[in-house]
Amino acid sequence: MKFFVDTANVDEISALIPSGLVDGVTTNPSLVMKSGRDFREVVGEICALVDGPVSAEVTGVESEQMIAEGTSLAKIADNVVVKLPLTWDGLVACKALTGEGIKTNVTLCFSANQALLAAKAGASFISPFIGRLDDINIDGMDLIREIRMIYDNYDFRTEILAASIRSANHVKDSAIAGADVATVPPSVLKGLAAHPLTDKGLQAFLDDWAKTGQNIL
Repeated sequence: MKFFVDTANVDEISALIPSGLVDGVTTNPSLVMKSGRDFREVVGEICALVDGPVSAEVTGVESEQMIAEGTSLAKIADNVVVKLPLTWDGLVACKALTGEGIKTNVTLCFSANQALLAAKAGASFISPFIGRLDDINIDGMDLIREIRMIYDNYDFRTEILAASIRSANHVKDSAIAGADVATVPPSVLKGLAAHPLTDKGLQAFLDDWAKTGQNIL
């Protein structure tokens, strides 16, 4: 499974790069608003930091505007992925941009039928929103499993990007269900390494080592 960091905070991304665990980045208008910075400038800086895909979202609601915005965003850097809403106009824009060789991430997916249409339109990524489905008492993992089965049935190349992830369990369950990518906030990515028994075991080793009076260096 690949990990994309879900943030528009350049400092947070920079801090995570040395781990080697950042395969890409996803942003959206809300995250850019929180950063308080110029949108294109932020996207450009992130693209320079990360070798993998960087999703930048259009704000138009009609296909023609989405295509124009997507074409413009793709010029920022070679690794920009144009993020489009899963609406009919978004699907039309996805088909057009894909035809121009521009990678796309179709977002706000809440059903397997939507995911099927996105794959048919040539989407590079589909972003089912797990957490938001859980909020209305629908198991988001069921959606991941359904999409995985449909894509495997027809050999679609669209990658499943599990989004709206809020916990370590969401990441684990998405991996088990067959998602290709998990996009996570920095705090969730860091939290995947945490376990109380690891901390307890490490402290016991350190205590015993201290008793030896030795130094490795």
